[in-house]
Amino acid sequence: MEFGLVQMWNQMGTLARIVAILLFFLSIVSIYLFIERQLVFARARNKSKKIAPVLAGLLKKGQIEEALKLSSKKENKGSHLARVTAAGIREFLEGKEHNLSLEEQIETAQRGCDRASIIFTQELKRGLSTLATIATSSPFIGLFGTIAGIINAFRGMAETGSGGLGAVSQGIAEALITTAFGIGVAIIALWCYNFLSTRIEIYVAEMSNTASEIADFFIRREGSRG
Repeated sequence: MEFGLVQMWNQMGTLARIVAILLFFLSIVSIYLFIERQLVFARARNKSKKIAPVLAGLLKKGQIEEALKLSSKKENKGSHLARVTAAGIREFLEGKEHNLSLEEQIETAQRGCDRASIIFTQELKRGLSTLATIATSSPFIGLFGTIAGIINAFRGMAETGSGGLGAVSQGIAEALITTAFGIGVAIIALWCYNFLSTRIEIYVAEMSNTASEIADFFIRREGSRG
């Protein structure tokens, strides 16, 4: 008896085939989400690298309104640093219009940066919950296929009226394949999830650093005027 993939697929029961197809689909989803998130991250990194020096130059020159206009442009929306900068400047200027104290202006600017950072972080995390679900559920889905394979093995025993290895080998192989497939899909999804989570932590740290720099800029700027 041959145990190639084609032969085992032909011998699989309907339930085991459904499990195998589902696991294959989940592996494709995992890879798709990983690639899609990588593209989002790359766009944020590239846009931020391009706009960050320009914004820093404008702020050093005291051109706050120009910095706000540039960071608020639609084409810069994908930049995490631009989003945080725009939120901080906007809140600071609005606080100044309402005659808040310098300390209150700084606090509102900081809160604006924090809100922008939280929103952008949630955008970066889009799809990660799906990866986590796939990583945790795939082994159990594979185990479900294993149970179907064992049932198929016992059915083979019943049909042949024999308990020999030949009667159950195909069903056992089917069971082991679905288990291995489920574990493989879980490993792929878990690796993608951990890799993307690490990247997100880097972006969160960069946004936090930018928010701190903006607050320090306004403190120095208003302090020198006073």
